[in-house]
Amino acid sequence: MNSRYPQSDFLEYSNPFAALAKADERSAFITRTYMNLATAIFGLVALEIVLFQIPGIEQLVRLMIGSQASWLVVLGLFMGVSWIANSWALGATDIRLQYAGLWLYVVAQAFILLPLLYIAYLFQPNAILMAAGTTLALFGLLTGVVFFTRHDFSFLKPFLIFGGIAAFGLIVVSLLFGFQLWPIFAYAMVAFACCYILYDTSNIMHHYRTSQHAAAALALFASVVLLFWYLLQIFLSRRN
Repeated sequence: MNSRYPQSDFLEYSNPFAALAKADERSAFITRTYMNLATAIFGLVALEIVLFQIPGIEQLVRLMIGSQASWLVVLGLFMGVSWIANSWALGATDIRLQYAGLWLYVVAQAFILLPLLYIAYLFQPNAILMAAGTTLALFGLLTGVVFFTRHDFSFLKPFLIFGGIAAFGLIVVSLLFGFQLWPIFAYAMVAFACCYILYDTSNIMHHYRTSQHAAAALALFASVVLLFWYLLQIFLSRRN
């Protein structure tokens, strides 16, 4: 590289936004993103299977959700690890560090999902399959909407930021004061996750650079898991 060009300028030239990239570069970026997403999902499933085979895993589940304080600690650790993973995936120029961020987040999600999956496995295993199938169907529908319309859903960002803060605040308050959130909260979070999938998918088409396929996959993965989490809660609550 000629030293007269700043590194940032070179990176922007060689890794343009997907919307401005050549057709073959854009296609390759989108393909890599969704392959990374699929790999992350299969990796999550594999990790959950391994965790379920560990002797005494029920003790870990009890430790994680045995009290409001313990679950708050788990959520706090998850938020910290998620911040690190996103920083690596979005901010690094080294592709290896970007992938490290993606897989660190997959591992974090495996642990945060474990208690809910364990409860579902004990009391209603079919709920896991129903939630997974519904998640896949909604994800496919929402992805199709964005790719067919090519609409930019970045206008959802303020709503998603403030909605996320409000939702997290409600969860923390409910744990601190020991009250149950209304069932409608789970349905609202399903709608929230669907909006995030629209937002993330349109970002893949318009706002990510072609070198950010690991970061794009992480964002989509987070939204898909959020959708699955609350759909599983809904299916479990219907049995109750």
